[in-house]
Amino acid sequence: MGFEVQIFLVSGRLISACWRSTIFGYPYGLATTEHTVSDTPPSRPSKHEGRHDSKHETKHEDKRGFLQKLAEMLHPGPDSTDELIETLVEAQDNEVIGAQSREMLEGVIRMADMTAGDVMVAAPRMDLVNINAPFDELLHLVIDTAHSRFPVYEDEKENIIGILMAKDLLKLQRAPELNIKALLRPAVFVPESKGLNDLLREFRGNRNHLAIVIDEFGRTAGLITIEDVLEQIVGEIEDEFDIAEDEGDIFGLPDRSFRVSGETSVERVSEAFGVDLQDADFDTIGGLVAHRMGHVPKRGEGFALGGLQFTVLHTKGGAVRWFKVAPVGVQTSLDLT
Repeated sequence: MGFEVQIFLVSGRLISACWRSTIFGYPYGLATTEHTVSDTPPSRPSKHEGRHDSKHETKHEDKRGFLQKLAEMLHPGPDSTDELIETLVEAQDNEVIGAQSREMLEGVIRMADMTAGDVMVAAPRMDLVNINAPFDELLHLVIDTAHSRFPVYEDEKENIIGILMAKDLLKLQRAPELNIKALLRPAVFVPESKGLNDLLREFRGNRNHLAIVIDEFGRTAGLITIEDVLEQIVGEIEDEFDIAEDEGDIFGLPDRSFRVSGETSVERVSEAFGVDLQDADFDTIGGLVAHRMGHVPKRGEGFALGGLQFTVLHTKGGAVRWFKVAPVGVQTSLDLT
């Protein structure tokens, strides 16, 4: 590929035009340089002046090879996050990468601009442990919520004094004389503005998978786990209580009841069961039931609404993931596994 250089003499001036490119160290476009034509020959630079120019040129010498410069000129890289994501889409369209790989890479890119406040579980939805609660109450909380870690508070919920691992309760069962404070792990506190990239690095470094999120006034804003962060990259991480998405949002069970996703629309539930649950303020059945219950639903709780009995099968982040639904009065088996 050649580059044409045209030289013109206009009004006693020598004007040379060439394509500006990374090959010659210029940005894209057309550059012009002017030299005045004169009868007097240019003076020869001094020895000191020549040495200075030589050092200056060496200092700023472009290390890129010819082919690299040519490639950068013909195929300039993305200049923004949106352009980078478009490049990933093109790579998928050209079958360079798969759909799942593209989604994960997009997640990594988008996560760079996200903070702990964007993905945390809000304080009202947190499952907390009272340090002064009896052992049976602690055990029921662990069973009902199916969490592995719990923030522990003393006197008031703002006063979080540590993190309790569910597995450590086994030590209390074997040795009741133990003080629960001796089982607590140190709580990690992070601001809402904490970047997810930095937070993930800290989670990996200190092997602590839960942090308490604090707002600008020093109050508890919520909590965030390493799972919440990783889900921004790989998508939702299903646990043993989750139902595969391809099984639908409403499906029948052998005992004449139905398993219903908390994210199912109120309209769809009304149509499926032939009842009127319409509420202009709520789109999902999970939000509607939680509002009517008046508190954050717990696993195993039941509530009757519109002639239907809703039993909470699984919650995540304080939101109901799955209900067991049956007409009021119909006997069903309760399966929380």
